[in-house]
Amino acid sequence: MRKMPLLARLLTPFMALAAMALALPACADALVDNVNGMTLDEKGQVVRFTGLMINREGKISLILKSGERRPKKADWKLDMGGKTLVPGMIDAHGHVMGLGAQLLRLDLSETNSLEEALAKIRTYAASNPNKWILGGGWNQERWKLGRFPTAAELDAAVSDRPVWLERVDGHAGWANSRAIAAGNVTAATRDPNGGRIERAEGKPAGVFVDGAMALITRNIPAPTPREQNAAFLAAQEKLFSLGVTTAADMGTSLADWMTYRRMGDLGLLKMRILSYASGIDTALAVGGQGPTPWLYADRLRMGGIKLYADGALGSRGAWLKADYADAPGNKGLPFLNDDQLLNMMIRGSMDGFQIAVHAIGDRANQQVLDAIEVLSETYKDRRWRIEHAQIVDPKDLPRFGKFGTIASMQPVHQTSDMHMAEARLGAARLGGAYAWRSMLQNGARLAFGSDFPVESPDPWAGWAASFTRQDASGQPFGGWRPEEAVTREQGWAGFTIGAAYAGMAEDRIGRIALGMRADFLILDRDPLLASPSDLRATKVIETWVGGDRVWQRK
Repeated sequence: MRKMPLLARLLTPFMALAAMALALPACADALVDNVNGMTLDEKGQVVRFTGLMINREGKISLILKSGERRPKKADWKLDMGGKTLVPGMIDAHGHVMGLGAQLLRLDLSETNSLEEALAKIRTYAASNPNKWILGGGWNQERWKLGRFPTAAELDAAVSDRPVWLERVDGHAGWANSRAIAAGNVTAATRDPNGGRIERAEGKPAGVFVDGAMALITRNIPAPTPREQNAAFLAAQEKLFSLGVTTAADMGTSLADWMTYRRMGDLGLLKMRILSYASGIDTALAVGGQGPTPWLYADRLRMGGIKLYADGALGSRGAWLKADYADAPGNKGLPFLNDDQLLNMMIRGSMDGFQIAVHAIGDRANQQVLDAIEVLSETYKDRRWRIEHAQIVDPKDLPRFGKFGTIASMQPVHQTSDMHMAEARLGAARLGGAYAWRSMLQNGARLAFGSDFPVESPDPWAGWAASFTRQDASGQPFGGWRPEEAVTREQGWAGFTIGAAYAGMAEDRIGRIALGMRADFLILDRDPLLASPSDLRATKVIETWVGGDRVWQRK
């Protein structure tokens, strides 16, 4: 069992903060003044201001420019000393509870070799007497291993308990022999639909891809509500520290939803969550006959359903039209046939849910676009979302704009994946890869996120990558396929007004404007003037949600 003192230490400070917040006046008219304020308007144009008023509902009631007279009546006033104020950042695609679990479990995301990972696993196991060792973040590409790790290698680190470690993209898992035995997986076990068991001499080798992961995960003890609470609070704190005030939670389970409701009932749900249910059954179990209303002063709503068309490029699970360049005979894994996907999208649309489909490979993107074309004859202006849209056949790019499809993309995936994508596809097939500018030129709406915890939830790194196509070290020179870079303002829009629109929340969040929720950040620099490297180094000084300061840098 997990050690209780750790959970108690995580929960107690937040409970105390909630009690303090409840003891203060819940409503007040406030003036936040002397700021270097900037936001985008509905059309993506920069608007500057020097102060704003927040009403008792936590909404913006007045925007003040330099030289304009300040209201005399305000319950309290804050002079920000000329610091920069921007709208809260919105991550259009993340996994809130997954981030929390990563923060509390074994994290291999910074390991650079198999040997380094195994050493970290041994150390973690020695200090955590859990029945299962759980974690993730490994990446055989970063390790330069040239293959997947094996169960035998994991056994050398931990052999007395089951170990399950998910790959960085969440589309493959690494198991030791104890975990494989717990799942009753043998040489006779067939690959499930949409999944693959990596094998050596016919036997399970230790890695399970996409649909095959359930062979192991179904045996893992479910986390307790107390553990779920701790994971959420850890994730919320991390997101606030980076300036993320709202996240689209892609794949909310029933347990996740109950955690968010518990946190809301306790007054501990400070961030905003745009929830997309993990499948139709979850959506109907939560919403009944359709999307839920906005709850907790616009902090929580389940308005959509997340579906999957394929897997990930790194694990060769993305569904391609042609073979992988580095794995002849393998085109990846379709999760659903065309009729199955269409039927699931119809079922969700009938009850008014927004549909978001994970599609990475060019064949998977084509499949989703085909379904959208059929459904758009009946369901008008439904803001269909394609999540990731990483590899698109150039001839399919114009189809994104045809029905207003939202390309929900993650700039940091491009900087992480560029070398791997070249190996997987070959240079000749990169014409529609991570094609942000082409999406805009073809009339699609862009929404940017990070896919945390697959990547860091840091929006400043994502923003910098969007207009440079370079990684943190400034490589490659001039950017990777720089013709697909967007402007600095378009990159910012992806994390604000674009992400709000994608979540059907543009009337509430995403910009500083009259009647909008007062979600904003105080920064240590002007992001519109910062160099790309300085933008990546942005520090959030304060995070505000609904007119309440929810996080402050110590």
